[in-house]
Amino acid sequence: MADELDLLRGADPVPADGSRFGDGPLDHRAERRLEELLCARPAERRRDRWLRLHGRVRPGGSRPAGTPPASPLTGGRPRWLPAPGRAPLAWGLLAAAVVTALTLTLILSGPATPPAVAAPRPLVVDTGSAALPLDRLAERASAAIGATGAPRLRKGTHVRSWSLGMSQDAPPVTLPEERLVRWRPDGSRTELVVATDPEHPGRPVLTDRGGAPRLVGDGHVLLDRSHPPSWSDAPPQSPPPRDPDRLRAYLTEAAFTGTPPTTPELLDAVATLLDHWTLGQRENAALARLLSGAEALRPAGQVTDRLGRRGQAYVTDARGVRRMLIMDPATGAVLGLESTLTAPDPRYGVRKGDVLSYSAWMR
Repeated sequence: MADELDLLRGADPVPADGSRFGDGPLDHRAERRLEELLCARPAERRRDRWLRLHGRVRPGGSRPAGTPPASPLTGGRPRWLPAPGRAPLAWGLLAAAVVTALTLTLILSGPATPPAVAAPRPLVVDTGSAALPLDRLAERASAAIGATGAPRLRKGTHVRSWSLGMSQDAPPVTLPEERLVRWRPDGSRTELVVATDPEHPGRPVLTDRGGAPRLVGDGHVLLDRSHPPSWSDAPPQSPPPRDPDRLRAYLTEAAFTGTPPTTPELLDAVATLLDHWTLGQRENAALARLLSGAEALRPAGQVTDRLGRRGQAYVTDARGVRRMLIMDPATGAVLGLESTLTAPDPRYGVRKGDVLSYSAWMR
């Protein structure tokens, strides 16, 4: 990170020891430097400037003392110099590192009401797409029960999630994770959690495991643990029923509401179920039939989820939060659930449309 910080200091149009730092107009030198930073510069000039700043090439093209000669494997070009016609990889990596440094600065400095950091955009329904009513979807799910290769119920889950961490004294940050839970025949299970964001493969990932937000490498293992046998017969540990009415009672117990859940509470209970079980086709059909009778859950049209899968969206609004359920139009399987804000909350620096949470379930 030292090289990147040095580059930032060198590119700063206002030096730290300037007499008018932070409280006056820029001098002529600073105005010229700022204009250079804001104007688009040819790739070759940007690359040459980066190389000079890092001591790789001297003005005029000479090589600094001690620098190894060009490798014959790269056709007479240094390995760190991009091939002709290709994007300057070094500059791209540097820009990513600069953005990372600035992101961490925002997180740790804690301005009063900053925008959400690294927050994904909410899913958008495809314009002009046909909305599929839930009762029609339930019919398709029932018809797929006897299909060849229809999935069976399995305990355990594989889910990718994005959650917004909020605090009144720090900016909000989005924390992406992937969780894999597998059960053994003896009732024990393994749980693996890694920090990863499929929307930005290979990039550093934010996590708050361990107390404070920090950056880790893509695929960094956050949790790898084995659990002893558990034989609980209470929802969501017990197998979900295949009958819509019994499934409603099951989800009511899983939601800890004590009364028939509202539609938002029902969707939250569905998420809890899917964090414990990978449903079979019979369970998919029962859940689709149950949801077809939910109040204020309206079809919205087709969407592409964060894993690139096509699905039908069903939305409901309550208490400043919009929940969007994404379901497979052929099988009725739940693909994802997204919660977004419908109103800003200045106390936490969040805005209307910020994604509070998103889960994408896989088999």
